[in-house]
Amino acid sequence: MSRTPLVTREARREDAPALAELWADVVRRTDRSEQVADMELVVKQAAASPEQRLVVVDYDGELAGAVFLRLTTLSPINLEPCVQSVQPRVMPQLRRHGVGKALMEAATCFAEENGLLHITTAVPTTSRDANRFMARLGFGPVATVRLVPTSLARQRLSPPSTNGLNNGLNKVLAARRSQRRAARASVGPVAFGELGD
Repeated sequence: MSRTPLVTREARREDAPALAELWADVVRRTDRSEQVADMELVVKQAAASPEQRLVVVDYDGELAGAVFLRLTTLSPINLEPCVQSVQPRVMPQLRRHGVGKALMEAATCFAEENGLLHITTAVPTTSRDANRFMARLGFGPVATVRLVPTSLARQRLSPPSTNGLNNGLNKVLAARRSQRRAARASVGPVAFGELGD
């Protein structure tokens, strides 16, 4: 029985629908046709730039996985050049067929072609399999990337004030909390949750 060969190649425009499906959870939240159009643009830009490469792996003629590679630096303040491996992803039904290894082989080749000493990648913290796979390849954790909607960050950093109206409410709530603490202290130790706090 012969093993189905994996074919690693650069992405083409006709791969856009499959790429939109593969990266459905990380592309722009919009309708399907716009996501496909976004992927067509990403493919076009990668093909036009010597500093980018969008690599796909075919398994038995079907797109099985993809990774976006780009030449960059370790960070904006650490100017050590590296290859950033963005969203290496394998179609769920084609996992454990060597596709992930082929994607990371492409990243390694891109780094070697450009004489770079480092490759970076990011995988979801919730994906145990992806994290184990990257650890087996020698990738170690160096940062945690977090995301917040701008509006939520603004709300948490400086809650909107309605011309001082909230200030009075805040004082009342603070006074009530202070009274509860004083009442607890005078009663002595109580079981957790007895006072409703």
